[in-house]
Amino acid sequence: QVRLAESGGGSVQAGGSLRLSCAASGYTYTHKCVAWFRRPPGKQREGVASIYTGVGSTSYTDSVKGRFTISHDNVANTVYLQMNDLKPEDTAMYVCAAGEEVCLGLSWRKPSYPWDYWGQGTQVTVSS
Repeated sequence: QVRLAESGGGSVQAGGSLRLSCAASGYTYTHKCVAWFRRPPGKQREGVASIYTGVGSTSYTDSVKGRFTISHDNVANTVYLQMNDLKPEDTAMYVCAAGEEVCLGLSWRKPSYPWDYWGQGTQVTVSS
């Protein structure tokens, strides 16, 4: 069965870095849209970053631009989220998702985007 497994979360102080991983089993990320979402405590889920592996195109929410980088390793069949200069407001449960539909614009941030699979999530906590 298909599973997306996140790892790399933890507790860090403001200004620190973490690298999250989203490894797929029973599924290949080739020509897929893969994204990271996060849900801060008491708030709604928001899209953080996405990558369309067909062309390597990436997209980020404004609050993380310049600090976060999403990437894809085809050999490892893993999508990463490198998070630098972390801030307390980055504290959230981070979840990855994957879908067959092309995502080259903002479509991945819309409720209508047809995600095929979701991971269980990994907690990121940033203290001041």
